Amino acid sequence: MTEIRGSNDARFDSVRSALEQNVASGEELGASLVLDIDGEVVVDLWGGFRDQARTTPWDEHTITNVWSTTKTVTSLAALMLVDRGELDLRAPVAKYWPEFAAAGKQDVEVRHLLSHTSGVAGFDQPVLLRDLYDWDEATARLAAQAPWWTPGTASGYHASNYGHLVGEVVRRVSGKPLKRFVAEEIAGPLGADFQIGAAERDWDRIADVVPPPPVPFDFAALPADSVVVRSLTGPVIKAEDANSPDWRRADIGAANGHGNARSVARVLSVLARGGEVDGVRLLGPATIDLIFDEQANGVDLGLGIPLRWGVGYGLPGTLDWVPAGKVCFWGGWGGSVVIADLERRLTIAYVMNRMAPGIIGSDRSGTYVKAIYDALGHDA
Repeated sequence: MTEIRGSNDARFDSVRSALEQNVASGEELGASLVLDIDGEVVVDLWGGFRDQARTTPWDEHTITNVWSTTKTVTSLAALMLVDRGELDLRAPVAKYWPEFAAAGKQDVEVRHLLSHTSGVAGFDQPVLLRDLYDWDEATARLAAQAPWWTPGTASGYHASNYGHLVGEVVRRVSGKPLKRFVAEEIAGPLGADFQIGAAERDWDRIADVVPPPPVPFDFAALPADSVVVRSLTGPVIKAEDANSPDWRRADIGAANGHGNARSVARVLSVLARGGEVDGVRLLGPATIDLIFDEQANGVDLGLGIPLRWGVGYGLPGTLDWVPAGKVCFWGGWGGSVVIADLERRLTIAYVMNRMAPGIIGSDRSGTYVKAIYDALGHDA
């Protein structure tokens, strides 16, 4: 058994114990967990193993694919352009990306992309995973598609194409591809070990993801034209795909961000800390407030579960372990998650390699979040 490394304030010993127990039992393979309270990192833990053979420990500099937790950074990139006055959330997407007006999408607004209400929740068939890797071809396809429902009337989770939609707007406005924008405008200034994709020089410290148990989901029982089927099979992505060189080289702002809890918390703490991290200002308070302008509240057409969407982030009301209040969050397939609690100025991030059942967070995620809030004296 490997020990849990890192540090935590004594009041969070229960959080450390929860991580220790999950690693010891094999529920976790390797993981990292961070709690930042107003710039003070009071929990910074890691442990377990990077590989299933349990030969290589998960160390302080281990990174892994964080799946849809990536979307939180992609959303931040767009909000930074809003903050600079270069992007208008209520403007048509076509103002910045003229080709997107095709097939009845002329009235789709930027906020609709950021809140999964655009009607373009995936790629029309036929589509293969490798089609995601060609940015120009992928964005051209999305621009040419007709929406799958009336934009703005409901959310339908943009599982695999969120980064292409939002990222192309970022590219058109800033002149930088999304992964470059994140590197130069977010991760670099903050000194955060996070990237869209993963540079080859970092591959030797990546913990491969371990697929979750099969999803008890029978696509054949659903209508082939349902948004659930179309979004989750447009394209089909297998967990092990994230361990491939092609995946790591790609610019997939929906799903191929690589980092650890420390770097994810560092980036997203900008929300809980009023837009500035250690002298680096990315957002103003008014822009942060825009996140909490509810855009959708109801059963998500893509996931079939009730979701509340603000601008770029999920809002409380979906998961019982995400606290109420001025809180925004999102998580990744298998369990990774980041929560920004603006009232308490805290940021929680959890990243792991053994994927658990769950599209947005997992029971493990909930265990750690509840332990943190219990230690703080607040109910989660």
